[in-house]
Amino acid sequence: MNGTTNKVLLIGNLGDDVKLHNFDEQNCIGRFPIATTESYIARTGERITETEWHNVVTRNKLAELCDRYLKKGDKVFVEGRIKTRKWEDDNGQMRYTTEIVANSIEFLTPKSESEQRSATSDSSTKEQKTTDTDKKDTTDDPFLDTGEDDLPF
Repeated sequence: MNGTTNKVLLIGNLGDDVKLHNFDEQNCIGRFPIATTESYIARTGERITETEWHNVVTRNKLAELCDRYLKKGDKVFVEGRIKTRKWEDDNGQMRYTTEIVANSIEFLTPKSESEQRSATSDSSTKEQKTTDTDKKDTTDDPFLDTGEDDLPF
């Protein structure tokens, strides 16, 4: 194999709310920690639980979506890559931080009905505003389901 791969797949729970940092009107970064937990039974019969914390970084539209819909405790599936940053602290010491730069995030925690209703009403209002001017007459659409089949069985 000639190439290398830097790919991370994590399923975990948010340890804190998303912190959104806006740089200008078009660019922003969202940061949040997620915890992944592994449990096993030791030779002594004792159940051992180990938790790893991962710092996740998202950018622009994905960061805005995470800020809007995620909160502490939510379960997410994160796909991305590992990146280590080098920075200088207030005392002049060089520090290193390893982060997961997310390409995609799936929200795994189901929302309560009230949260779904508010999200649905917000999105349907936006969709209605954008589609009202673009509505087409679909009565002559040949792919419109009329409930009748031409199939012989």
